[in-house]
Amino acid sequence: MNPQAIERLLKDVSEGRTQVSEALERLRHLPFEDLGFAKLDHHRALRTGMPEVIFAEHKTEAQVSAIFARMARAGGNVLATRATRAVFDAVKDAEPRAEFHETARAITLQQSEPPAGKGVVAVVCAGTSDLPVAEEAAVTARLMGNAVELIADVGVAGIHRLLAQKTTLTGARVLIVCAGMEGALPTVVGGLVNAPVVAVPTSVGYGASLGGVAALLGMLNTCSPNVCVVNIDNGFGAACIASLINHL
Repeated sequence: MNPQAIERLLKDVSEGRTQVSEALERLRHLPFEDLGFAKLDHHRALRTGMPEVIFAEHKTEAQVSAIFARMARAGGNVLATRATRAVFDAVKDAEPRAEFHETARAITLQQSEPPAGKGVVAVVCAGTSDLPVAEEAAVTARLMGNAVELIADVGVAGIHRLLAQKTTLTGARVLIVCAGMEGALPTVVGGLVNAPVVAVPTSVGYGASLGGVAALLGMLNTCSPNVCVVNIDNGFGAACIASLINHL
């Protein structure tokens, strides 16, 4: 349950729209709820400003749908990452309001408006093959209350495509830049803007890219001092960091 949901519940009790017994039942599982196979951290948004998120990969369809439904019942927004269409179908049976973002491989349920970020988060990707990671970042950032601008297919092999987006790039409060291959794009973007750049190496590339390791090492060795780096394909983690920065 996020802070807004708890605040609404307490207001409903004070104004007589919700019985105390009902409020107690809804609060009963805080700070966490034990499902046996998972312990849902309903208080995480209160502690960190970001709710618990479901990492769907390697979980069964039944596990994801059960977790999603219980988190939805707690009243907050819900996000599941690395989800397949089959997982979404199971979630949809349990929570009909859920939405599937196919490219991002994400399932979302928005039940409340989170606090708005102070500026725009620009999500930039080098190639179309990087879009799943970039879309995961964009979906996550939007659900956390950020205005997002997505700029796709502007890698350094055709750098004029990137320079044509300079107005959007320089207007962003924080940028997420996703790239595979040699991972050069975040360094170039970092040299164009006076904002933090969260670099995301992707596992896109031929053999010597080593599943994103080459891009990761290239980004860690960036000469642009405003660039920080998250793990390979971690669009979700990049969005969390960008959202925290954008809400400061």
